[in-house]
Amino acid sequence: MTRAPGVERGLWGIAVHSLDRNERLFELNAHVLLVPGSLAKIVAAATAADAVGWDFRYETTLQAAGAITGGVLHGDLIVAGSGDPSIGGRGGDDITAWIDAVRAAGITRIEGRVVGDDDAIDEPRPQLAWTWDDLGYPTGALFGALNFNENRSAVTITPGAAGGPAAVTVAPPFDYREIVNRVVTGPPGSRQLIWPEQRPGEIALTIAGTIPAGARPAVLGVAVGNPTRYFAQALLRQLADAGIRVSGGAIDVDDAVPAPPRDQARVIHVHRSRPLSALVQPMLKDSINLYAEAAMRLNVAPGVFPDNDAALEGVVKRLDAWGVVPGDQQLVDGSGLSRRDVITADALLVVLRRLHAAGASPLLAALPIAGVDGSLASRMRDTIAATNVRAKTGTMSNIRSLGGYVTSADGERLAFVVMVNNFEGTGAAAVQAIDAIAVKLAGFRR
Repeated sequence: MTRAPGVERGLWGIAVHSLDRNERLFELNAHVLLVPGSLAKIVAAATAADAVGWDFRYETTLQAAGAITGGVLHGDLIVAGSGDPSIGGRGGDDITAWIDAVRAAGITRIEGRVVGDDDAIDEPRPQLAWTWDDLGYPTGALFGALNFNENRSAVTITPGAAGGPAAVTVAPPFDYREIVNRVVTGPPGSRQLIWPEQRPGEIALTIAGTIPAGARPAVLGVAVGNPTRYFAQALLRQLADAGIRVSGGAIDVDDAVPAPPRDQARVIHVHRSRPLSALVQPMLKDSINLYAEAAMRLNVAPGVFPDNDAALEGVVKRLDAWGVVPGDQQLVDGSGLSRRDVITADALLVVLRRLHAAGASPLLAALPIAGVDGSLASRMRDTIAATNVRAKTGTMSNIRSLGGYVTSADGERLAFVVMVNNFEGTGAAAVQAIDAIAVKLAGFRR
């Protein structure tokens, strides 16, 4: 299978271990550092749970920074986050209760601003070696202390006359970010190709490409840019929809002049996320990068400011304690989006074995199931591996990976990791080869 057309020139890393017999069944380049892609999310989830426990919940507070008289808040409404990735997204709750809390505080009008306070963790920014052409897509959305709807939005592209510009609209519109339209209308029946560009050094989002004349409008998912502004704007919009007028608009606390008097602010609502045990479901099933970056931050030691470097120190500390050989990993983010992430198949197998030994872990339940759900919903159908293999996928250009668990034909429980980098063929060829290995393990007999 590793010699199949399209992948024979790739670099493979494979490790298979019998959990029932504590026996290594097979390995190939198991100690070679490879780019794992989203298989890194298993590390982020496992170490986060070890750091804070599966019952951990993020807290986001709503604060009134001013006196409330006659239904009017004479000051700012501050929303302060701690990194919850789920508000308004998969696995999270909407902010209806927040509006109810504003009303319950006796506020019907705000003579001030909606201020997004993201100072609890480091500023939203791309992680080390994220490719710039990922940043316009939802997969490359920046993570911060405040996140809403997974920091994603959508633009609609409507063709014009052939040879002329297309129309690009975003709903609801960004009030803090320009959309630059570089989409051209092509001849009827021509190829449609549209993409977002978050160009380095630019705040604006560029939408580029072509769409055929007469085609249906196309909808393109995009990242929102500044997640703090996006969150504050979303809250402002829902307040307005509820009839609560805000005079001062929505801003990032870093842009607030004058700064809100946070020492005088009174908490009027505390939102607690669903537990980490629930949040790993969308993180692993749907491979949401934002959730993984949030989980990785939970590795920060108590009393240390939660930036990326401090979180990575916590990850390394836990992996070392679990028996991962020093030098067998050089992870730089939680999602696996960075091409600087490298890890060995053996190191990942150490994590998988530890998770299995811990019993009925929420992480095990969150892994995609072959032929059933998540990123494995369409894979290995009508094979012995369907409904059997539970594993996390990894997908980047010229990189494919799969790691998790399978029960053999003899009923023997196996943990496995398969990674291939720098293959010469298509991604489909690599997936086919990896799935063939998983099916082989499902049919294994002593």
